[in-house]
Amino acid sequence: MERCVVSTDASARRPPLSGDVQDVLADPLRLAEEYALLRDVVEGTEAAVSILDTQLRYRYVNPQMARMSGLPADAHLGRPLSAVLPGVKRSDEVLRKVLADGTPRQLVVSGRTWADSPYDRRVWRATYHRLQDRQGRVLGLVGIALEVSGRRQYVDELERAHRRLALLDTAATKIGTTSDVVTTCTELANFVVPELADAAGVELRLDESDVRWRAPQGVLRLRRTALALRPDLVPLAQAAAKPGQLIDYQPGAAIRQCLETGRSWLRNRITPPEWRAVAAQPELADGYIAAGYHSALVVPLIAEGHVLGSLSLARASGSAPFSRDDAVVAKELAARAAQGLARAMRFSREHTMALELQRSLLAEPSRAHQNLETAARYLPADDRALVGGDWYDTLSLSGGRTLLVIGDVMGHGVEAAVAMSHYRSTLRALAQAGLKPHQVLRHADRMVAESGFDRVATCLLALADPRDGSVTYASAGHLPPLALTFDQRARLISVPVGPPLGTGLGGYASSTVSCPAGGVLLLYTDGLIEHRDEDIDTSLYRLTRLRLPTTGPLMRIIDKALESLTPEGTDDIALLAARLECPATASISRTHGEL
Repeated sequence: MERCVVSTDASARRPPLSGDVQDVLADPLRLAEEYALLRDVVEGTEAAVSILDTQLRYRYVNPQMARMSGLPADAHLGRPLSAVLPGVKRSDEVLRKVLADGTPRQLVVSGRTWADSPYDRRVWRATYHRLQDRQGRVLGLVGIALEVSGRRQYVDELERAHRRLALLDTAATKIGTTSDVVTTCTELANFVVPELADAAGVELRLDESDVRWRAPQGVLRLRRTALALRPDLVPLAQAAAKPGQLIDYQPGAAIRQCLETGRSWLRNRITPPEWRAVAAQPELADGYIAAGYHSALVVPLIAEGHVLGSLSLARASGSAPFSRDDAVVAKELAARAAQGLARAMRFSREHTMALELQRSLLAEPSRAHQNLETAARYLPADDRALVGGDWYDTLSLSGGRTLLVIGDVMGHGVEAAVAMSHYRSTLRALAQAGLKPHQVLRHADRMVAESGFDRVATCLLALADPRDGSVTYASAGHLPPLALTFDQRARLISVPVGPPLGTGLGGYASSTVSCPAGGVLLLYTDGLIEHRDEDIDTSLYRLTRLRLPTTGPLMRIIDKALESLTPEGTDDIALLAARLECPATASISRTHGEL
């Protein structure tokens, strides 16, 4: 239609859009003027304006509506929204209610149009009014919509950021709760299913120094350490590699690409041929296809500059593909979990070293002399990560004598095990030099203190001499020995107690008493008797209530003692039992001060 240009001089006629409608209709010039003005308003606004008939088909769209849709205005006419913009969702039921009762209504319309947009999802807030003629006949609807995509995207991003932070905060309390590598991997896999994926696996690199796991040249071999699945996928995932299984990865496999580049790998809507190309091995792809996996995301586990392994995620039927936000969250989760894994791996290496060192030093004592029988037992704490510094030793000396040693180094781990080795070697060297027990402790204390060694230890020495049936004791802050007599009674042997070794304070003394005729001598560490809810005197009193036979194998006596005392298991325990064949001699009791 050719647009009319009319004067709007207020001195010539009344202002436009004022006065009675009948007057306007009776004046063609005024009617043309007001029509042009209204059309300028409708076509110049930033709002998208459309007119629909009673079948919700377009009868008119303004230029902004055409720009918004990415289609010319004529492409809309006579067609409903679903035919013009199939990617946009609108509740037509709301529009029919407006047609029925005439009440204007607002609604939110969202989706994607044919026009380019900087927003992932476009959103409009629209208001619809009913149109009717002067006789009240319903003609259709007029809709006015304003795009609020920017505001909505900002709100969505805030909500996603909040959910992401909440997820990461929760992960901090559920992943890495122990110093165990397998437990940490399992916690990671269990956390991301179902929060982030329908299936998750954690694969770790192998120790390259261990020839048992070394892969052929050019082959990437990993160990699947953890696997978590959505419950309904468990029966469909029988072909998946189980935790503990070694997996060799073909060139081009998704996990291999991730580890070789150190970057995340994301693929959605994966076809069966693509699965066979990106799976570890083509035959494993059949399980993924059967389970309905359609999307995969692999992120590296990197800590301290080293790629430790990967976290692999998959989504199956019923779940949306992975988004860029999902990849960001998975990467952050993997980074946090990798720090915990690095600590657990470091602890595992140190634990293995400490355990091997401890085992090498705690070999079962042999029969030192024909007139002395010994047996020993070491029990780690319930938390196997806590390799302690408890130790025992027997040493054959000249004249048929035997030195019995029990000790406890402060702390746990490699340092405690190394300190235990140091103390054991020092005491052996001093004892073989012919020193008395309290002299051995004095020299050991001074040597350790002067060396700067910062691990103190308690220690009890018992020098058994079958020639006169005596046992000479010296203690460096250790618990007193226990004598089990032939009449099934138990008594603590009073021993002069000096400070722990390594303090440099000295002040040790020895006491010599007769060996328990027909009885057994029991040396032990504090883990045997200490309870958190009682003082040490009460704990020692419980020890004296033991009623154990002294005949039979010594190991059986040790087992009975452990059974009767029921240790808490929070600390490791060392026990050394000795049965000495004593000659019929008079009672011996004497004390030697420090020389």
